[in-house]
Formats: sequence, structure tokens, C-alpha cells
Amino acid sequence: MFKIKSFFTKLFQWEHWPTYMFYVPLAPFYIYSSIKARHLVSYLIVNPAIKYSGNGTESKFETLKLIPERHKPKSILVTEKINFKEILIQLKKNDIKFPLIAKPDIGFRGYLVKKIDTQNELKYYLDKNKIAVIIQEFITYKNECGLFYYRMPDETEGKITSITLKKFLTVAGNGISSLSELILTDKRAYLYYDLLQNIHKEKMQSIPKKGDIVKLTVIGNHSKGTQFINGNHLITKELELMMDDLSKQINNWFYGRLDIKYNTFEELIAIKKFKILEINGIISEPTHIYDSKNSTYFSAINSIRKHWKIIYQIAKKNHEIAKVPYPKIIPYLKDMLWLRKYSKLLKKLNK
Repeated sequence: MFKIKSFFTKLFQWEHWPTYMFYVPLAPFYIYSSIKARHLVSYLIVNPAIKYSGNGTESKFETLKLIPERHKPKSILVTEKINFKEILIQLKKNDIKFPLIAKPDIGFRGYLVKKIDTQNELKYYLDKNKIAVIIQEFITYKNECGLFYYRMPDETEGKITSITLKKFLTVAGNGISSLSELILTDKRAYLYYDLLQNIHKEKMQSIPKKGDIVKLTVIGNHSKGTQFINGNHLITKELELMMDDLSKQINNWFYGRLDIKYNTFEELIAIKKFKILEINGIISEPTHIYDSKNSTYFSAINSIRKHWKIIYQIAKKNHEIAKVPYPKIIPYLKDMLWLRKYSKLLKKLNK
């Protein structure tokens, strides 16, 4: 019964609609912009530091290297060929302790991103997922946000266009209902029941004490149930100046979203305690648009269009001023065919 209810809820709440619903309407704008730029994929030179400017084919581990050391999570890259004992040695060498985060080196939409508590869990995860994986320290800062920023290559100051505050799924115990029942009666959590059943399979029939807050997910992805809240009221000149300074330390990155873990915004502005979990490029979104209480479907599409316009402006300047060449079409198409095949594998493994 809950699956039927979930289906109709997602059908009538646009924030849960499939990705193509936000991009197909923008096809005419893409065609117009490509004709104007005289190149089909001119946007791929927006961030020269990242492969194809961060279109989904890039190594997340390589982009992590761009982050200033003090704001970079401890991370290692492992492939399916590395012996598990060697992985444990590397974890110890890099002072990465359990719990930790494992995620695909090339990934998106939160697929296979998982908090792992023990060696046995890690071995099972790696044995099951025979792909390149990043193992990263679990950052315990209380809050997470997505901060969208851009800067023109010939300018010293940029703009923050979006701040998304992330509210993780929780339920409150009443001392009577099981965790499974609490999830099914929560107006948001039940939409992700299958996912949560997999995460908490050993706890679903346990009964949380009255008043206990159970955190259901720790991964800040919309597809994992995390609620995106418009935080644009937090955009200040002081914060933009901080981002200007930070962006200049990330050479040849001009556009995208930083996923940041922090305790307080005061510490973030003061460039004290925070970690950048990921640098996202041209396929990243100003995710505040998915706050359906403060946006509409049409305003969300319009916001994406405005950001695409910025992409083309940056690409034009990189090409004309910095003489960054446009990529060749044939190699790019080959990479996209590979990405399509790889995406199918990720989705299969994610099930």
C-alpha cells in the first residue's frame, strides 16, 4: 500500500520528478547557445582543471587534489585489483578510521555512497562493487550545505548564486512504534522506505525510546531522502569574498558547487572549521531549487537556464582570452558512450 501512496506523492510533488523533466524543456536554449558559440560542446572548457569541466566522466579523486590541504578530507583511491590487506595498510597510513565513507571514483546521484562502520562491511562493499572506489574519512561536523559559486576568468570577484542547506532524514521515537512503523508514518521518510530498510535492516523492528531522534541517513543526496532547503538568505558579501579567496586557490575552476561539511556558518565565513567533500563542475545544480516550499517547477527550470547562460559566458572567455581549445567531438562522444555503459553498471550495483 505504501508503494502506491509513494508513487502518487512523487507524481504530484515536482521535486521528486526524474532529472530529464528539468532539462528537456531547455533543449531549445542549448541549441541556440551552441549555434551562437559555433561549437556543439563549447561548455566543456568552463573548468580547465577538471576533465570536460566536470560533466560526470571525471575522477572525483583527482578533483579532490585541487582542494587546499586544510579543507580536504583524508582520502585514498582503491581499485578492484588492490589486495584488501594493502587497503587496510593504506587506511592506517593515512589515519582514516572507522566509520568511513566509501563512494565510486566516478559517480553521481549518491549511487553506492555508503557509510561503513567495520572492516567486514568494507570488505563486503569492495567485493560486491568491482569498480574504482574512494575511501574517505567520515567528517563529524554537524551541518552540510551545497554552495554554488562562479567567477569570470578575467575577474577577481565572483558570485554565490545558491546555498542549499541539507536536512537529513530523521524520525522521533515514541516508545511504542518500531523503527519500520515510524518510517512508514513519516510524511517524507516513507518515500524512501526500501532504501532505509536496506540501511537499517537489523534495526527495523527495534522500538526507539520516547523522544529519541533516529538519524536515518548521513549521505547528503536528494536521492537518499535528504531535504534541500533554500539558504540563499545566508549569501553575504563577506561569504563571497571568502569564496573568491578559496576559488583562487583552486586553479582553473570557475564554476560549480562545493559540498561542504561545517559546524557553524560563522566558522565557515572565517575560513576555520570546514571540509569540502566534493568539487562539482558543469553538471552540478543550484540545488536550492528543489526546496518546493520556496520554488516552483518553472522557477527551477528558469534558474537552471540562467546558470547555463553563465556557463557559456565563462567558456567564451576561456576560449578567447585564455586560448583554451575546444575539445574534439569524436573522443568526447566515445567518452560519453563509455559513461552511458558505466552508468548502467552503477545503477545495477546500486540495487
